[in-house]
Amino acid sequence: MTPGTMRLRYLGPAIREDMEKKMVFLGGPRQVGKTTLANMISADFSRPVYLNWDNRSHRRAVLDGRWSPDADLLVFDELHKYRRWKSHIKGIWDTRRPTWRVIVTGSSRLDVFRRGGDSLQGRYHYYRLHPFSLREMTGPARPALAFPRRPPVLRFDEASEHVDKLLRFGGFPEPLLAASDRTLKRWQKQRFERVFREDIREVEHVLSLSQVELLGMLLPDRVGAPLSMSSLASDIEVSPKTVSGWIELLCRNYYAFRVPPYYRRLQRALKKECKYYLWDWSEVREAGPRFENMVGAHLLKFCHYYEDTFGVSLHLFYLRDLEKREVDFLLTWEGEPWCMVECKLQPGGRLTHPDYFARRLGVEHRFLVTQAGGVDYVDRRTGIRSISAERFLMALI
Repeated sequence: MTPGTMRLRYLGPAIREDMEKKMVFLGGPRQVGKTTLANMISADFSRPVYLNWDNRSHRRAVLDGRWSPDADLLVFDELHKYRRWKSHIKGIWDTRRPTWRVIVTGSSRLDVFRRGGDSLQGRYHYYRLHPFSLREMTGPARPALAFPRRPPVLRFDEASEHVDKLLRFGGFPEPLLAASDRTLKRWQKQRFERVFREDIREVEHVLSLSQVELLGMLLPDRVGAPLSMSSLASDIEVSPKTVSGWIELLCRNYYAFRVPPYYRRLQRALKKECKYYLWDWSEVREAGPRFENMVGAHLLKFCHYYEDTFGVSLHLFYLRDLEKREVDFLLTWEGEPWCMVECKLQPGGRLTHPDYFARRLGVEHRFLVTQAGGVDYVDRRTGIRSISAERFLMALI
């Protein structure tokens, strides 16, 4: 993928289909490409209208409802920054013309409001846009649009040579397309400042913003392990309850994402401590945790696609018990264990823990995903397939 070959993102077809009946809300991290996707969809309309809340004249037009009555697509960008945006967009939708299609983009509040009373119920579909994955950056995305009545068949018939590039520069469009360490470092610094000093400050009531920033700086070194709130609280000099609230704040603002432990059908399983990963895995310094973070981000994108597009319950967990046996990731399909993934930089080593959990849970699809290239074989004793990330990740979204 080069700057001259940008194509419609993986959510494009599903969004186009849903726009015919309801509004589409498009959420996701800052600078992940929400506005670009909305503008690319706009190219298929004859009279689109784009209004950004950060633009003063656009803001006035949104509040006054001043746009062409002949518009066939309305794109409201960053509308969540308006305190009364829900009632305002509800009024626009309920009094719309038959020709209007509506896209609303934003970040944290587009997702948060769904957890409480929702006055917009039945009027929208919500999508979460993820950074580029190996499948998306290498070739045309191939997401399904037919309703899946059973788990999808993962096809490992393609490999990509771009794993190292994706691992190094992350999946966000600007640093990935530039493939420059200079661009990456400057972009990381700017994004960190905007997330913590603009996004969080604008939509959240946080008194100790500097301590929340410190928490954000500490997280990259704690990726890949169950996170102890007490340990973090000691480092930041606040209570564990405060740290827990701040961690959820970072998740709401798409800085980190949470992977909880799976404990159903497992005796003596860990039930409390979650693992946390970054949406931008290029911030993780250590090679092993960074690779695990990248694989986890791909799996989360896979889950969110099926959940947002079809309503399927596809969730991401990790496995660990009190004897400290652990497997990095478990996918459940409609509540049933379906696919298990362990991550390693190199193939080989003992498969005792993955084999233990696979047998206890009856998981048929068992993978050891490695960064090393050219790996693809099945261990006869355990049935675990060791496979390179260059091939495994291409089978996802």
